[in-house]
Amino acid sequence: MTITTLERQELVTEARKNALTYADYRILVAKHAQSFTSTGHTQTEALSNYTVLNDRRMKRWDKTLQFTPAQENELKNYTRPVNWLVLTESWCGDAPAAVAVMHKMAEFQPAINFKLVLRDDHPQLMDAFLTNGGKAIPKLIVQNPENNAVVTSWGSRSKAAQQLVTDFKTENETITPEFINTLQKWYNDNKGQAVVEELLAILKEFNLETQN
Repeated sequence: MTITTLERQELVTEARKNALTYADYRILVAKHAQSFTSTGHTQTEALSNYTVLNDRRMKRWDKTLQFTPAQENELKNYTRPVNWLVLTESWCGDAPAAVAVMHKMAEFQPAINFKLVLRDDHPQLMDAFLTNGGKAIPKLIVQNPENNAVVTSWGSRSKAAQQLVTDFKTENETITPEFINTLQKWYNDNKGQAVVEELLAILKEFNLETQN
């Protein structure tokens, strides 16, 4: 069933009403890691393991993520209020780095109102923002708070990270644990810069709309 632009807008607006702050989300993930469970409607040992790993990763990203002077300047010069809503889950391996970047950018620039919701708790919202037909997360939805219009969306990976995945899938039948480790190493080596640059580009484009 096709979802209209207005329906997408209403789904985002409704989801934001009970969305989590980043601090609340970090507490939630930590509790699941401690009890060896996970967010989401499916509970498996593997998802619990990933949640434990991601709790550690988020702690590391929160401490180590930094912007370059040029990136800080771009964020300081950004002025237009914007809503960011991200769909995620505690077990998602792509989420820690990306979500930490989103939080850090919103922390640095108060014009960005950043909230989080769990994918499995918002199936209609997720269905409205599929990636190539799949429920890939993290999925960031950018909304104009002036009229609640959905401006764009981002995810579930930076273009560079997605290219790594695409190239591996082209040569292999399925994603392997070894490749997952390779991708995590790439995230660490990249230090979140690919995500920062792509989100800065989205902010810049949105900001320019008010000047035209």
